[in-house]
Amino acid sequence: MIFITLGSQKFQFNRLLKSVDELIEGGLDEEVFAQIGYSNYKPKNYKYKEFLDREEFSEVINCSDIVITHGGTGAIIGAVKKRKKVIAVPRLAKYGEHVDDHQLQLVSQFRELDLIYSCEDGDLKSAIETVKKTKYKEYESNTQTIMNSLEEFIKEV
Repeated sequence: MIFITLGSQKFQFNRLLKSVDELIEGGLDEEVFAQIGYSNYKPKNYKYKEFLDREEFSEVINCSDIVITHGGTGAIIGAVKKRKKVIAVPRLAKYGEHVDDHQLQLVSQFRELDLIYSCEDGDLKSAIETVKKTKYKEYESNTQTIMNSLEEFIKEV
């Protein structure tokens, strides 16, 4: 299953939702479910819900193989932590999807770490085909390293 998650910020991402509808009309044979947030485009060819509570979100992401998401840090890290294949499509200011283009930089960083597929050109068909046959690095949290550093600092004080 492909899970599309667009976050909870008050920005639409109609461009991405329409692209997925077009892919399905063109023959994409995958189950798709989307959490569409504040987008006003309503998918025609796949199931969706505006917002999911934590339990629903967890259930859907656990059932998915591929996560297509905006370029937000939380959404990307949440999916890679669950070892999902992630296609990140950055929101762009020119389409009214965000106030600036900072998601281009975020997505680029995650791509350089070999954690995700960056779909900056909007070619979702190619992105889906690529992630199905690509192995990405597993996410490694540095939380324990930070905690150990803090503990050492406190001991010294």
